[in-house]
Order: sequence, then C-alpha cells, then structure tokens
Amino acid sequence: MARWTGEWLPGAGDGTTAGGEGTQRWRGERLGLPQSGVGSVAGGGARLLGLVIDLVLASLVTTLFVTPSLQDPAVMQTFNLWSVGVWAAITVVPAAFFGFTPGMAVVGIRVARLDGAQMVGVWRAVVRAALTFVIIPAAIRNIDGRSWLDRLTGTVVIRMR
Repeated sequence: MARWTGEWLPGAGDGTTAGGEGTQRWRGERLGLPQSGVGSVAGGGARLLGLVIDLVLASLVTTLFVTPSLQDPAVMQTFNLWSVGVWAAITVVPAAFFGFTPGMAVVGIRVARLDGAQMVGVWRAVVRAALTFVIIPAAIRNIDGRSWLDRLTGTVVIRMR
C-alpha cells in the first residue's frame, strides 16, 4: 500500500529515490510529457509570472470602471472587489475555452487536460480560479510539477513554445 504522502514528500516508497522502481527523471515523465520544450511541464516561475500579468491586467481594466483613491477606503474596497471580478472573468473564460489566460499566453504556457480533451471546460476553469484565489493549493506542487488544483481538475500546465 502506498503512503498517502507518496507524491508530496520524497523518500522511500514514493518512486523518487535513486534507482527505485518507477524513478522519475524529470517532472511529468510519468504523465508521458517530454523533458523540455513544447508540451513539457511549465515551471513555477512561468506560472507565477502569468498570474502576476493577469492581476495587473485586471487592475488596469478595473480602472476603466472605478478610479482608485488611496485616501478613500470605501473607493479602494469597491476597486478591489471589481478587480477580483475582472480577474475571475479574464481567468475563467479564456482558460475554459482556449486553455490559457492572457498572462499565460504572454509567458507561453497553457492548461492541458490529462484525459486528452481539447478544452479545459468551464467547471475546471472555475475550480482552478477559486483555488488560485486561496493561494496555498496553487503554490504546493508534487513531483510532476502539478499543484493541488491541477490534481483536483485533472490538468497540468505545460509549455506552448
């Protein structure tokens, strides 16, 4: 019986020890993904940069509707709420139908389903956005470079170029 921590904590029984059966030489190998280039697992830096670009874009779009004012907490609260809504829209809609957000497109990464389906789909995109908002599930990754939200939705973030 495998340890419940097998994919998250290295050590005996998880397939990451040198020379062990099922040894993985690179992130995503056991998923059938290439070691580098198009289709390989995207790194954490690219994922973070894509998120930052999306957050900045959401703030810029929000300024079209609400003018931020650092002196007025009520205005800033409204601005922040609008920003979250805009971020959710620019994250969920493109990811659901195209597999990437604007920030991911700039960085050259996309979300792919492990079952081979072309579209990520709305429910997966909504779950990914909701868990990204919580931060911790998006930050912790396993030996394949997949976060908790990737595992829950049956997806992986890969390189497009």
